[in-house]
Amino acid sequence: MLRISTTLSNQYSKQINASTMMFTRNAVFAAAAAMVYGASSGAAFAPSTSVSNTVSRSAPAVFQQQSQSRQYSSTQLQMAGPANVDLTGKVAFVAGVADSSGYGWAIARALASAGATIIVGTWPPVLKIFEMGIRKGSFDDDSILPDGSKMEIAKVYPLDAVFDTAEDVPEEIKTNKRYAGLDGYTIEEVAKAVEADYGKIDILVHSLANGPEVTKPLLETSRKGYLAASSASAYSAVSLLQKFGPIMNEGGNMLSLTYIASEKVIPGYGGGMSSAKAQLESDTRTLAFEAGRKWNVRVNTVSAGPLKSRAASAIGKEPGQKTFIEYAIDYSKANAPLAQDLYNDDVGNSALFLCSGLARTVTGVTLYVDNGLHAMGMALDSESMADSKN
Repeated sequence: MLRISTTLSNQYSKQINASTMMFTRNAVFAAAAAMVYGASSGAAFAPSTSVSNTVSRSAPAVFQQQSQSRQYSSTQLQMAGPANVDLTGKVAFVAGVADSSGYGWAIARALASAGATIIVGTWPPVLKIFEMGIRKGSFDDDSILPDGSKMEIAKVYPLDAVFDTAEDVPEEIKTNKRYAGLDGYTIEEVAKAVEADYGKIDILVHSLANGPEVTKPLLETSRKGYLAASSASAYSAVSLLQKFGPIMNEGGNMLSLTYIASEKVIPGYGGGMSSAKAQLESDTRTLAFEAGRKWNVRVNTVSAGPLKSRAASAIGKEPGQKTFIEYAIDYSKANAPLAQDLYNDDVGNSALFLCSGLARTVTGVTLYVDNGLHAMGMALDSESMADSKN
């Protein structure tokens, strides 16, 4: 919020000469410059002092600069603050959490650190293992919040996001022993269950991706495999917003996770997954418009760098060789502008910003959280660069 007030002394109230106008203009520019400096040095966007925890600091509530002369009283600039993130009373549904190693868990923990109530959707075949891990305390160390408390998952819902309604579930799934004793796991049914339990939600997180033929080059990918990747990794986000949008409070936010393979060639990330991520990013922009006008809900996606999560570690695992994700991590550290490790909490912190009121005007964006790797057009560790001093 910016307010600039200029009061002229009585002796000049009827006539303003050229020098007066020049001074007024310079005073305005000085105030604007002060505003930019105050915003850029404020703590709202300052980096965390710890890479493993979500840390927030508050800037001074009001920044003022005064410029005085014999003819003028003052030029004053005021900025609103502080910029603390408080999600107390907000409900966040995070789809795609099954352990504590991935980005979905980190996002949930970041939101919990700001006071949000966390509920999650977990793939039915791993639901029992996940719930057992919670009961046994297997994830306790990864649940610690910055204030020393522990993240509590209020409820875990079985969710298979490739099925929109109960009518879509084939008999082979209904009778599958991995789904034994479970029902109500389609997107529509879960949305209704969440509405019955919580009424409205404020944050919807899509942390889902699956490609049954991910290790195959695109030229060897079947139609079935390609469409399965799109269904689980891209359309599932559309369906989630279709079903959850009506129970989201105004000003809410949907967030998904994408990968640089959507726009750059990443050998080893096949089976139509690169296409699915491109679809997801395109849909993010379209959904931002539609959901924004329909429900006043924002839609964004985070393009996250490589992380050695449980799911990612399963891609291209061959005896005696590094996995796909290990190659990707090594390549990133060798070539990204920031040669540092990427932690799941780095994505969690960025997600917290996007899901908070600090980003109330941000929608339809793909936010890169990858140490800047997306900006590179040449591999520094290439043999052709061996003699380079860079």
